[in-house]
Amino acid sequence: MSHEPLVELIRDGLVEGVHHGSLVVLAPDGSTLFAAGDPDAVMYPRSTAKPLQATAMARLGLRLSPAGFAIAAASHSGEPMHLDAALDVLGGRSPGALGNPADFPYDPVERDHWIATGRAPSRLAHNCSGKHAAMLATCELNGWAAEGYLDPAHPLQRAIAATVEDLTGRGIERVAVDGCGAPLFATTLRGLATAVSKIATAAPGTPEHLVAEGIRTHPELVGGSRRDVTAVMRAVPGLIAKDGFEAVQIAALPDGTAIAAKIADGGDRARYPVLAGALELCGIDVPPGPENLRFTGKLTVGSPR
Repeated sequence: MSHEPLVELIRDGLVEGVHHGSLVVLAPDGSTLFAAGDPDAVMYPRSTAKPLQATAMARLGLRLSPAGFAIAAASHSGEPMHLDAALDVLGGRSPGALGNPADFPYDPVERDHWIATGRAPSRLAHNCSGKHAAMLATCELNGWAAEGYLDPAHPLQRAIAATVEDLTGRGIERVAVDGCGAPLFATTLRGLATAVSKIATAAPGTPEHLVAEGIRTHPELVGGSRRDVTAVMRAVPGLIAKDGFEAVQIAALPDGTAIAAKIADGGDRARYPVLAGALELCGIDVPPGPENLRFTGKLTVGSPR
């Protein structure tokens, strides 16, 4: 990817470090409002793919509460509310059936508490357990074997791949394995922005709207009580947003204006300043993040699609 400088680290008025990356902001009609770097390069969306995966499962007939769809689209922090929500989606199935690895909670406060009290890592505490619980529920609903549900050739994963292609408007050029063991379908930032815009503007009752409603209703389940992705959704009515490892970020306003960004070095500290800067370009004021990190992207305005 041909990344460009997006965020500067400032110390006593001097630039101490620079994070490069790529960004695209799409208008509701899909035209480009702002762009930097290379939003059309193929990349891995990491956990920003979860709303797309949840939409695929809703299209396959999965019906959950708003909290259920929120945790299905989450990279949760492992707080008690997250574990309870994932258990609800499991619906009596054993957490041992989850295909994701065992882990400590993602949230550092929760993680320290687990370690201090001698609790072992668990599959339920892994930040992707909600997605995996939904995958198991979708397999059962459709009469598919749970065994091998993470294989790209499994009917579940083939259906998810088809939905990713439909939502992003582009074919999948590469398939990898995400950190939780699920297939990871490569796309572009423009494809991600297109997809999250469709989810954000979907008509009530549609599978896409079920996912958007869950995210909007329960932003605390999508991230956590100490996560910026939750805070920004609480600050902006109707916004849906999702962060991902390696500093990927997507967001969409209710009118379909959509944002997708990737920090080149995977430095998560630069991810939120880019999101805040992009929202400011859209006329939305949110807390800018740490004072020593400054969004400085040299953006192209009205880039051709």
